[in-house]
Amino acid sequence: MNLYTTPIPTSAALITIDVQNDFTLAGAPAEIPGTRQIIPSIVRLLQAFRALQKPIVHVVRLYLADGSNVDLCRRAAIEAGEAIVTPGTDGAELVAELRPATTVRLDPNLLLQGKVQPIGDQEFVMHKPRWGAFYRTPLESFLRERGINSLVFCGCNFPNCPRTSIYEASERDFRIAVATDAVSGLHEPGIRELAGIGVLLQDTTKMISWLKKAAS
Repeated sequence: MNLYTTPIPTSAALITIDVQNDFTLAGAPAEIPGTRQIIPSIVRLLQAFRALQKPIVHVVRLYLADGSNVDLCRRAAIEAGEAIVTPGTDGAELVAELRPATTVRLDPNLLLQGKVQPIGDQEFVMHKPRWGAFYRTPLESFLRERGINSLVFCGCNFPNCPRTSIYEASERDFRIAVATDAVSGLHEPGIRELAGIGVLLQDTTKMISWLKKAAS
């Protein structure tokens, strides 16, 4: 942490990664172990950002049933009939606890066009076609237009999408924080790795205190 990497809470946004039913619920087609357990921490972060009226972006995956937009490592499985985060299905939806209202559902037509879906006051959804939240998405311009220079990451599942998204944010000179108890799959080597690139690592309680202290 130094002058260039220390996140600034007054100009921070919360980024949730792939916290969707098919990756989270017990017995779901692509359940990621440990993701269900981090939901309470993510909810606390969401509540804090909502109370402070700070931006929230939920980044999601949507796999077309024909496999045409799916990562190569999963494409054969989707082509063979496996249904994971299929647009318009309950499995593709944000986990219920994360939604700002029970009536909120994703608009796959809008999202697959690369557009941003507003779902609440200062709360949005964005589709990413690959691991990273910045790859072929409007996320960087969306954040720059709002004066955001610091990002708090949480979600599923560290070795893949959160890790890739964090590195993409770093190479775009965003200041980065990670809520350590709100990212599934985060391990000690990963924590050391993130510390080495100047990421602020705090649990949810400390992250919320950091945000509220700056706001007051």
